[in-house]
Amino acid sequence: MSAPQVVFTAGIDVGSSTIKTAVLRVHEPARRDARAEVLALVGERVRRRDQRAVIDKCCEQALSTAGVRREQVDYLASTGEGELVEFRRGHFYGMTTHARGAVFLMPEARAILDVGALHARAILVDARSKVLGYRMTSQCASGSGQFIENIARYLGVALEDVGDLSRAGDAPETVSSICAVLAETDVINMVSRGIETRNILRGIHQSMAGRFARLLVAARATGIVALTGGLARDSGLVQALRDEVAKQAPGTTVQVHEHSPFAGALGAALWGAYRHAKLAERRTRTSGAAA
Repeated sequence: MSAPQVVFTAGIDVGSSTIKTAVLRVHEPARRDARAEVLALVGERVRRRDQRAVIDKCCEQALSTAGVRREQVDYLASTGEGELVEFRRGHFYGMTTHARGAVFLMPEARAILDVGALHARAILVDARSKVLGYRMTSQCASGSGQFIENIARYLGVALEDVGDLSRAGDAPETVSSICAVLAETDVINMVSRGIETRNILRGIHQSMAGRFARLLVAARATGIVALTGGLARDSGLVQALRDEVAKQAPGTTVQVHEHSPFAGALGAALWGAYRHAKLAERRTRTSGAAA
């Protein structure tokens, strides 16, 4: 059995707050630079108590959108908290899937800043999306998506409005970047002093951006940095990050793709296609040797 020329593959990224699913048609999957068509991308927020139900729902919705039956999927791979995906064929580490997905979306990127619900990490990669090095933030939640969600909830702001409000701020208020507890205390004090919501949010974004820019500098990231993870949708953070990176790392630029939040799921699907093809090649060699 030779390596397949076209395969259907799916990737499920199980995050702490959102499940993301990608369904792809991959041509010549044995190649690291295989051409892939994105057939469906589905994401849904989740509470921990119903993660498995949401995983099943997202997968079925993605397959339905793609027009692919589950039995047609040659390889289904998980990443993130993948042990919850009981029907997976394989699992890939989140750093490698975000690297593969980011380079697929932004081929010129040589570094990735993955900002998720609980942490941020800077990853250095080559043109083939091989991970060359990385740095991660500390365990403090003040540089995470969960922190932004908590602050938005306290301020009574919908998550989808956070970015626009932040960009409208004209007098950002300084926020502690040391830990989530201190930062949330700062926000409570700002509200009591009558600071406008837009300036609170802009101050938070500037604080986070400064932290992320230092992370990129520590990782020695240069050139184009691809932003991935759920906070890639936050236009206020993106703008603040671009401003900070321009100050701290001249010559380095931050890029965002419309599918950036799905980089992990896309990477899992792409690595799944590659593994499926390589396993087929191995079976061919084994059967040939036996003959």
